[in-house]
Amino acid sequence: MQLAAPQLTQHLQKGLRPLYTVYGDEPLLVQEAADAIRAAARGQGYTERTVHTVAGAHFDWSEVLAAGGSLSLFADKQIVEIRIPSGKPGKEGSPALQQLAEGSPGNDSTLTLVLLPKLDKQTRTGAWFGALDAHGVTLQVEPVERPVLPQWIAQRLARQGQRVVGGDEGQRTLQFFADRVEGNLLAAHQEIQKLGLLYPEGELGFEQVESAVLNVARYDVFKLSEAVLAGQAGRVQRMLDGLKAEGEAEVLVHYTLSEDIRALKRVKDAMAAGRPLPMALREQRVWGLKERLFERVLPRLTTTALDNLLHSAHLVDGIVKGLKAPGWPTDGWQALHKLAFTLCSECSSLSPSPSGRGQG
Repeated sequence: MQLAAPQLTQHLQKGLRPLYTVYGDEPLLVQEAADAIRAAARGQGYTERTVHTVAGAHFDWSEVLAAGGSLSLFADKQIVEIRIPSGKPGKEGSPALQQLAEGSPGNDSTLTLVLLPKLDKQTRTGAWFGALDAHGVTLQVEPVERPVLPQWIAQRLARQGQRVVGGDEGQRTLQFFADRVEGNLLAAHQEIQKLGLLYPEGELGFEQVESAVLNVARYDVFKLSEAVLAGQAGRVQRMLDGLKAEGEAEVLVHYTLSEDIRALKRVKDAMAAGRPLPMALREQRVWGLKERLFERVLPRLTTTALDNLLHSAHLVDGIVKGLKAPGWPTDGWQALHKLAFTLCSECSSLSPSPSGRGQG
């Protein structure tokens, strides 16, 4: 059963199917579709989740088949997620996927979710994909073409209660926004989220959007991220003081730090699931200098440390919004200093050179 991406929400409201296949070459939209399916599944009692990433010719498909037929001691229902970044399951994977698909209709204790990149026509007419389509729901995520990107941006702004002014000025604002992100949906998504952090719900003028997108200080925030990951404590201190003096929004600094922590955790989880580090970094769109920094710290950064950092980031999110947390400063900037130096300390402790260490 084929389903268009805009139909997914209505489909999920009517009930879940035991097998879903999501494919396309736009990572943000594939991730959001998968998130929607997972959220619906959790609401229906699918509390356990296993992730299998098909990497290399020697992938063990027997583990996937076993996972689909087993139940956790602690959960009645489970999600079995199969990720095939190459789009090619291989010689053993083709019959395994057919077996999973054919056994899915009567299995109400397991929801199988298959994630794939964009597929060519020959692949879509193959036996294994045909079985997934025949016995489950297949969802092709179409890219957002450049001419409709301004409309897409307007729809995303509306989700967070914001809109551009009417008339020609509003269209000019959306066109400017689309030009700046150059068709990169993930970049557009991040800029839209930033507008939600910086401005209240309601109407946005061109100057507000231009200021947010072109704000030179935001590059300093990105440089702060690089300094933290490099373990450069002295530089981190100077940059935090400078950002505060320039009047940078606390929520934006927190967002940048917490996004790094979440990205580190996602890549670490992907590595634990058997994904090679370079592949995991590409999937999370970690490139350039940050890619090299991630490569340095991730192999020796523990899961426990990342879990603790995620918890700290959650607490600081509340503090910069006016809440209090035991053991944490009540001032937002002081809390941001503590979070930044905690992450910086974890990163600097991994450096083999004493010069990489800093005092927080």
